[in-house]
Order: sequence, then structure tokens, then C-alpha cells
Amino acid sequence: MTDNNYTGITTGTVATACSLAAMDAIIDSQDIACVKVQTPKKSLDIIIDECRKLSPTSAYAVAHKYPYNDPDVTVNLDIIATVDLIDFAGQKVVITGGEGVGLITKPGLQIPVGDYAINPIPRKMIVKNLESKVPENKTAKVTISIPKGCEIAHKTMNPKLGIINGISILGTTGIARSMSSEAYKNSIVTQIDVALASNFNDLIFVPGNIGEKLALKKLDITQQQIIQTGNYVGFMFEEAKKRGVDKFTFFGHIGKLIKVAGGIFNTKHAVADGRREIMITHAAICGADNSIIKRLYDSATTDDMLDILNEINLQKKVANSIAAAIRERCSQRFELELDVILVDMEGNYLNDNMKWFI
Repeated sequence: MTDNNYTGITTGTVATACSLAAMDAIIDSQDIACVKVQTPKKSLDIIIDECRKLSPTSAYAVAHKYPYNDPDVTVNLDIIATVDLIDFAGQKVVITGGEGVGLITKPGLQIPVGDYAINPIPRKMIVKNLESKVPENKTAKVTISIPKGCEIAHKTMNPKLGIINGISILGTTGIARSMSSEAYKNSIVTQIDVALASNFNDLIFVPGNIGEKLALKKLDITQQQIIQTGNYVGFMFEEAKKRGVDKFTFFGHIGKLIKVAGGIFNTKHAVADGRREIMITHAAICGADNSIIKRLYDSATTDDMLDILNEINLQKKVANSIAAAIRERCSQRFELELDVILVDMEGNYLNDNMKWFI
């Protein structure tokens, strides 16, 4: 298992553990309760929930991801590996997917179109842990299944990435960490790769699901053009720049995007806020007097501040000022050219943007 409550094991590690247990069951003719899995980082002892030999050349094993300090939809999910020894097929271990493992339908991912969404590192882990155990002149055919994979797939990025009928077997180190980890960032940056591989050049970056819904409602675009940044705006913009994306649209609720105007590129509330202070600054620049500044300071939400600015006909001017600051910040830090669209919760445009509004 892992060191503390802040780490867990990846779906790739669980799949490897089940594959190893099934392989051992064939060889040793007994059920396996625990296996030692070699990950890219270190060896881990993984408990096996169920293991059964089906025939002299076949066995299966089941294990699950143990809970850790992260809202991971795959926690407690059963993963099954079935191993069949077949006549040598050119390599010691071949890997395929079964029920609940997604199928790749769009280019731009690490796995080619038409193959199962079992990423390269989990595949390498399975091969490394099994190949020395496979008898001579035999191949171990490993089939990974996730019975509830189709059921929870809609809670993941898979539908957006063109991965259908299930979830993915992921992991780069074998150890899962909280959503601030590189693993989570890698999962969201694939949106850019898929969009570019599909030849979508006019991309729309939004903070999350609300921004995506509003963008689809207001703009003449397809869902494939939309990239969700989550809280990692800076990271996603850097990755876009690395991939040659120098210009795109940044669309979303002003309460989220306003943070970028203040140079806050991780928009998680616990990391930094500053919405009130940024709004007050731009209101003052645009001519708001002390009484308005005081009311803005005492406001609870960004929407409340917008109502106050609307009373004195400053809402549009302030929104334009904030949008200009966002563009300037992103130009200075990433050398990006942005079209910025600020909206309220109903999707009403708050600032001017000639590209989209004419």
C-alpha cells in the first residue's frame, strides 16, 4: 500500500496487481491474497480481493483502488484482470481491454484510435511484472475489465476526449496523489492534444462545466473546440503555448476570470482570491467614487458588485478594463494573444469583443 492518506494507487497499479495475481494463480495453482507490484517508483504490496484459477491455463483476479485524500471517481472501483496462456504470439505478454475499459475514437492521445484506453505506463508495468513468469513458448493474454466503467465514465474527461464505453487505465508512477499532482494536470492537458489532432485551431478555453455550457449556448462553436482548464489556468496556457497555440479565446464567468487580471493563475479559492480587490481597483480606475468603492468592498459576491456598477452605468467600462488586464497579463507571462469574453451566470456578455459580437 502507500505511505499516507494523501497518496493512493493508480488504476494502472491495480490492473497490474490483478494481472500478476492471476498469473501466479495459474503457475502456483492457488488463490493469491497479496502481490508485490514493481512500479516506476518503488515496489508496492497490493491486496487482492478475489483470485480464482479457472483452468490449467486461465485465471482471474479482482482488486480495488483504496480511498485516499482525493475526490477520485475511481476510488473503490473493482478492476479485474483475466490471464489466459495461449500459444506464443510473438511477445510474452499481450494486453487488451474488456467491459468498462474505454475505446479510443479520436487521434491525439497516447494510444492509437481503435485501441483500448490502457495507457503506455500501465502497459509497461503489466509486461514488466509478468514476462519473467510466462512459460516458454507461451504468451500471457491479459484482459482488463472494469464492471462499472461505463457507469462512471460520464464523470471523467473521457467522453470529451472521444474515449467511449468506459474509463481509462492511467498512471505515470503507479502512485496516485491529490488533484494538485502532475497526474491530474496530464489528464486535462490531453484536451489540447485531441483538439489539435482533430485540426481544431480556433480553441475556446473555459474554467469548467458552467463555462462550457455557456460557451456552447452563446458562441458558434462545437464542443470539440472547448478546453476546460479547471483551476490550472497558468499550466494550461503554458501547455497551449508549448504546442504552438499562440491565440485563442478565454471565456467564462467574471468571478473566475477576474483572478487572472490580478496575476492569479491558479484560481482555486484556497490558493488565492483577490476578486474584490481587483474589482475595486478597476472600478476606481474607471471613475467610481469612494461611496461606490465602499459598497463594492462590503459586497459578498462578484455578481453583487456587478449590480452596483450597473446602477451607475460603469459595468461595461469596468468589465472592459478587467478584460484588457487579463489580455495584458497573459501576453506578458505567456506571449499569448487572447480574445477575452466575460459573462455573468446567465451568459450575458459583460465586455466588448469585436471578434465574436459582430
